[in-house]
Amino acid sequence: MKLKAKNLSLQIVVLFLFYSCANHGQLIYVTKLPKSLEENSGIAAYNDNSAWFIEDSGNDDIITKVDYRGEVLKELKVKNGKNKDWEDLTEDKKGNLYIGDFGNNESNRKNLVIYKLPNPEYESGEHITAEHITFKYPEQKKFPPKKSKRLYDAEAFVHYNNYLYIFTKNRANPFTGESHIYRVPDTKGDYDAEFLGKITLCDDWNTCKVTSADISPDGKTLVLLGAGKLWTITDFDLENLPESSLIETDLLVRTQLESVSFLDNSTLLLSDEETKKEGRNLYKYVLK
Repeated sequence: MKLKAKNLSLQIVVLFLFYSCANHGQLIYVTKLPKSLEENSGIAAYNDNSAWFIEDSGNDDIITKVDYRGEVLKELKVKNGKNKDWEDLTEDKKGNLYIGDFGNNESNRKNLVIYKLPNPEYESGEHITAEHITFKYPEQKKFPPKKSKRLYDAEAFVHYNNYLYIFTKNRANPFTGESHIYRVPDTKGDYDAEFLGKITLCDDWNTCKVTSADISPDGKTLVLLGAGKLWTITDFDLENLPESSLIETDLLVRTQLESVSFLDNSTLLLSDEETKKEGRNLYKYVLK
């Protein structure tokens, strides 16, 4: 009996240490997304009953509106926005929608662009017209750079105070867990992206690459998404983000989570790609 009590005490201590070191969460399943969004890569929510989606490289130049039953409500062809590698969506306070065409797996692209669209909720036809915000990373000198310098892929960005803030997806070998932060103005033009610093998330290649980001409607909370993890930052300064404190949450899934969008100040919508018959789901998550 004494031995069992000692073992039980040890288990309690282990569990306490485990939950003290990692903040765990759980996704709430909403619906299966339509087959046409198998490779969904970005999500933006304008209301509490539907969301807009894009897919990444090799897919059509369209944005798709889907309800919470997984039914397609509308598709809009982006007339002058070729899908080289669309990787994230974000919107501004005026309702403009931005498509991040900055997927760059080999860090060899010289045609990075963000497409700025008018509010898609008010488009009555089948097409939508984009303005072009083209940019480059001035620190990059070689295309592609050596593997240890492949830091110029991106799958995440947010809009804040007239700027678009881009978080790079680290593809360096060896992997360092760093995400570099850049910004460009939110108006059409050609820019050198402004480097603001770097933030280190964690050192696990499988879960610590940034795949999406968003800011709460009240502007007080920033979230970064990885493949199974979520980082929450409050009281942040985007011009000095490396000084901010991150809270890491293990979402307890290891599917290819690609998209996150605030539904309200505490509720997130998330989605994942379909990989090996898993994923292609829409989820909710309530911040603690």
